[in-house]
Amino acid sequence: MKTTLLRTPTTRCRFGTAREDITPPVGAYHRMWGAAKHDRSTGIHRPLVADAVVLEPINGDRTQQQVFVMLDHCLFRPPEMKEVRARTCELLKLPSERLTILFSHTHGAGLLTRERANLPGGDLIGPYLDSLPALIATAVERAIASIQPVTLTYGSTDCRMGHHRDAFDETAGIFVCGFNPDIDWPLPVKTIRATNAAGQIVATLVNYPCHPTTLAWENTLVSPDYIGALRETVEAATSAPCVFTLAPCGDIGPKADYVGDVSIADNNGRQVGFAALQALAAMPPAQHDFAYRGPVFSGATLGDWRYQPQTDEHAALTARFETRRVIVPLDYLPGMPTVDAVKSEMIQLAQDEAAASARGDAAEVARLRALIERKRRLIERIAPLPSGQYPYPVEIWTLGDATWIAVDGEPYYAVQSEIQRRFPDRTLIFVTLSNGALASYVPTREAYEKALYQVEVAHVAPGSLERIIDGITAALSGAL
Repeated sequence: MKTTLLRTPTTRCRFGTAREDITPPVGAYHRMWGAAKHDRSTGIHRPLVADAVVLEPINGDRTQQQVFVMLDHCLFRPPEMKEVRARTCELLKLPSERLTILFSHTHGAGLLTRERANLPGGDLIGPYLDSLPALIATAVERAIASIQPVTLTYGSTDCRMGHHRDAFDETAGIFVCGFNPDIDWPLPVKTIRATNAAGQIVATLVNYPCHPTTLAWENTLVSPDYIGALRETVEAATSAPCVFTLAPCGDIGPKADYVGDVSIADNNGRQVGFAALQALAAMPPAQHDFAYRGPVFSGATLGDWRYQPQTDEHAALTARFETRRVIVPLDYLPGMPTVDAVKSEMIQLAQDEAAASARGDAAEVARLRALIERKRRLIERIAPLPSGQYPYPVEIWTLGDATWIAVDGEPYYAVQSEIQRRFPDRTLIFVTLSNGALASYVPTREAYEKALYQVEVAHVAPGSLERIIDGITAALSGAL
């Protein structure tokens, strides 16, 4: 036995959290899916929330304060993202580089952009977005008011609620975005327990890589998808807030997916919640490592392992609090369409839809309606892209024994799994959709060879994900 001490990944810092309800009004524009037949929401499954988490060094240096806000929305397009961040920072008098907005990515919240104001329920989008910065700022202010010294303890276990979703339909001869039973990945539920000086749990953070797409075109209710029941499950057991963050999952979705039955979303959430509770139950007391004390001679010769307080040397490392930003330049896909060309195609599709409606062809109307929605989303994605190369942002925080990494857009899971493989002894927490989704999907090089939805809507060239992985690897190598 070469190993006689198992260190518990730990961060010592100052921590505060608070929550605000950000549920849109019933009747607001809700259509998220091309196949949906409704435009307006008809009710609420579970409320949407904004969770604010504020972190500071253990010495209380507020100049290094970092603010994370997790929103129960799918994503915001660049104009709305810029507006919400700027107004929130203004209200808080907070430098923009210290605010990171993340998304649960629920597809049950609706796609809220001001450009859709002319659609049914779109008149409610503007007032809702106008109200959001104040709600976020209130959550952050309350989180700051609650800040206290804590110990963050990290644990992990697996959950198979989420599955690989790039599947080939051999009968139809096409790729579909849905449960692929031929690949079984043990996806990690990374769980962070925040305990105060009295040993009380003040919050739990749960990180999992799976698209919240349980509820799809048949669902007309505003919903956080599986994340609502996940939080409820953990909070019932801990009597403390549970904050969810989404890990990279461009090629991962629930096994039970694309339904209108909210009970299935709740069941999916409970699966992840129970896994998080398993990880919590396996954690040692705060600031303790697991050490071998030697043999004990009994009826058998036993190996005696016990939890013991962390050494002064380890404790000093757990107080590290460092932030840096990395830009990885990415090439665009060759032959990307122009906004004007896509608008012309959308106009033609709208004319075709009107003709199909006039002749009573409901199936063709539904097909064209979905295609028009695809074109509308394409315009929303490509119009704000910068010229030249795409400057892909990566935020890295070294917090004690752990490294938190925030990435833009929707990269494939490989960005997390490959970097974890390269740094097997490092505790890594990946979060995605950081400050928006301007990069769209970032598939693996291999995926570009397939006719996949994620490739169809990608902006960056093959090899981009691998370039991001190498960029993060270089940054981490310099930090270790």
